[in-house]
Amino acid sequence: MTTMEMEYRSDIYGERGILLGAVHGIVESLWRRFVGQGMDKEEAFRQTVESITGPISRKISREGIKAVYDSLSGDNRKIFEKAYSAAYHPAFEILMECYQEVSSGNEIRSVVLAGERLKRYPFGTIDNTEMWKVGERVRAERKEDAIPVNPVTAGIYIAAMIAQIDVLRENGHSYSEIVNESVIEAVDSLNPYMHYKGVAHMVDNCSTTARLGSRKWAPRFDYNLWQLAYPELESAADAQLIKDFQDHPVHQPVSVLAELRPSVDISLQG
Repeated sequence: MTTMEMEYRSDIYGERGILLGAVHGIVESLWRRFVGQGMDKEEAFRQTVESITGPISRKISREGIKAVYDSLSGDNRKIFEKAYSAAYHPAFEILMECYQEVSSGNEIRSVVLAGERLKRYPFGTIDNTEMWKVGERVRAERKEDAIPVNPVTAGIYIAAMIAQIDVLRENGHSYSEIVNESVIEAVDSLNPYMHYKGVAHMVDNCSTTARLGSRKWAPRFDYNLWQLAYPELESAADAQLIKDFQDHPVHQPVSVLAELRPSVDISLQG
């Protein structure tokens, strides 16, 4: 059971979190990091955006969140654990603040106030930077079976997803809301569309509320990860955080939903 207030909170919060704002900030910061480390720009796009919207999302949709971790072995699993450990608390901090802004009414107040600004400065698009231009070429030449599950990308993305889930749990939301706004809408609706048309296209074709939310919170995820998570990627994994992830109660309902999902994926055309 839920209430209109709790549904409103989880919906607006989810848009600013893993559904749009978080994934937007995560892929932009990771792409810059990989390119800065010497990776080819197109390969960096495959290892970040394509990895999340393609195989990572499909694995979560069909088998559950933990299945991504279980599919990794050896060094890749260790890399995932380090990335997850480095990113969980920086992501949780932003998501906790975001939930407070939504539940207090500040977030919607900021959307209302933006109406006057938008009359003077209408929305531009977010696909004008080099990364998104590279992405157009990558999608045009995509070989689906060649898209990798990058363990750093997977660890960062899933850490943010679990952090979002934990914020909702702490604030008394039902599992139907928690799983819908943190997992199902991402991997079964928005991410497949992003895979087809691009993250930037998804952000730029949402509601005004969602577009404002993504633009406001994506830079916060970008900055917090860049400042607090990425410097810790070479540190030892937090054994307790990894155990909490492995034993997380959300895995059971997500696995049940994976069994109940339709046998076909979302249809995207033209």
